[in-house]
Amino acid sequence: MKTKLVLLIALGSLAGTAFVASQTFDFKDPKGVNNAVFKLDAPLEALSGNATGISGTVTFDPADPSAAKGKIIVASSSLHVSNPMQQQHLLSDKWMDAAKYPEISFEAKELKNVKTNGDTTTAEVAGTFTLKGISKEITVPVKFTYLKDKLGQRVPNQKGDLLVIRANFSIKRSDFGIMPGQMEEKVSDTIDLTLSIAGASPR
Repeated sequence: MKTKLVLLIALGSLAGTAFVASQTFDFKDPKGVNNAVFKLDAPLEALSGNATGISGTVTFDPADPSAAKGKIIVASSSLHVSNPMQQQHLLSDKWMDAAKYPEISFEAKELKNVKTNGDTTTAEVAGTFTLKGISKEITVPVKFTYLKDKLGQRVPNQKGDLLVIRANFSIKRSDFGIMPGQMEEKVSDTIDLTLSIAGASPR
């Protein structure tokens, strides 16, 4: 009877540890440093800009990175290019229609080819990318860096962990109904995206 009781306590402790190991990281950055960069390289003109209105959460277990799930959201209104006229066109109903479609998102559903080396995990993340109200299933190469006890170095007076996500991938604007087949000499159909964001898990 005593042996069974000890075994039950041990199993309970392991279950509690497994539960705690899975952490939720919040990507709404109070510093405003998180950003997504977009580039379009057409024959006549190259266009580049960024977006800083990033939010969302990711559940990540450093002991089992392959189980990661989550959703990253970019506010369409935070898309920015340096040319004022291009900025106006970018957010207009002919292009991004930011008023009608305020969010761009990627929801991770499954990780494949997961490889971990120390605090860094690389994987191909399959999920749903939604832009201008259109959703497509895509697979994106992603690098996760888990930084234990490093939150205080980014946000003073806070204890906790950080999860840094970096990704580079491309989409077609024609796939998402953004002026398909038009102005391709000046505005490339291919949009190159670079994501570099850090999420916080306070404690």
